[in-house]
Amino acid sequence: MSDLKSRLPGRLGDSNRSLATEPRADPRIVAVLESVGSFAPGVEPAAPDASVEECIAYTRRFEEAEQKGHAAVWSTMPDYDDVEQTTETIEGVDGNEILLFVHRPKDNTTEAAGAGERIPCVVHTHGGGMVVMRAEDPLFVRWRNELARLGMLVVGVEFRNGGGRGGDHPFPAGLNDCASAVRWVDERRAELGVSKILMNGESGGANLSIATALKARKEGWLSAIDGVFSMCPYIYGGYADPDPALMSLEENDGYMLLCSEMATLARVYDPSGEHAKNPLAWPYFAERDDLQGLPPHVISVNELDPLRDEGLAYYRKLAAAGVTVTARIIAGTTHGADVGMPDVTPEISYASLDAIHSFAMRL
Repeated sequence: MSDLKSRLPGRLGDSNRSLATEPRADPRIVAVLESVGSFAPGVEPAAPDASVEECIAYTRRFEEAEQKGHAAVWSTMPDYDDVEQTTETIEGVDGNEILLFVHRPKDNTTEAAGAGERIPCVVHTHGGGMVVMRAEDPLFVRWRNELARLGMLVVGVEFRNGGGRGGDHPFPAGLNDCASAVRWVDERRAELGVSKILMNGESGGANLSIATALKARKEGWLSAIDGVFSMCPYIYGGYADPDPALMSLEENDGYMLLCSEMATLARVYDPSGEHAKNPLAWPYFAERDDLQGLPPHVISVNELDPLRDEGLAYYRKLAAAGVTVTARIIAGTTHGADVGMPDVTPEISYASLDAIHSFAMRL
């Protein structure tokens, strides 16, 4: 039995295994993570018994450390002279202002769009566990520009975060902002020259892209969303005491992401824990009745991500509910590597970008 256990993947077979000794890992990703460390080097997650205030303080330290790498990301930013970048400020359902970053390919001017040359629109909701990072951060600016360069209108949502410099606004503030952004685009399809609207997000942004569709279904405005392309979704929430059925949470724990770190972020998003099984906060808990009638989905996961199995579990729930859905598993990659490492593994990033564009064109 012990010999059989040793053959299990990742930390299931060897609790001491790290990404550096993981035979499945892309060596380019390993090299980068060994040189730079985690998203926020030197910042320890809050203790399991930490107060909500201590967890929020952690998110602020996390962002301070993460922002130190922004200059390097800006320095490698391509010159997107073929993309028009503007902003819009709209009013959300809670009476708050929401900043939108709008990226349009320059060969599809607003005037041309108004004349009937419509293109798909991607409403992008950025990663960060719904509590850290911002749409204005360079990583997400680059992602939106790359999508626009493929011939799509892209709208990035600066939703309210649960913590960090965009907080403190726990669930459902950020979700409400994402819903407001989608409805704003939907009401202006003709004006903006939009043919289809799809949601796209990674990690916490994938949670919000999925949850926005669930919210739209529940509230009766699902016609506003034509598709959802969700990447490495962070949708479970129970990271402090994970379900053994989600084996990747143990198998890949510490491969860039730590369960203890994700538990801290989850606490900030839902401080009281009252929404622990609410599918609008944690879509993993959606039931068949919540899912039937949803638009087509793509669930994309990374092989070496602790979050892999919750994404695949959601894929299976969608399929069982009769939703048109496809799953992708990107071999050898850690959490969000296709978004976060465009210069390290460019072919992986472009494959995901192309998949989003192809999905949009077929909706």
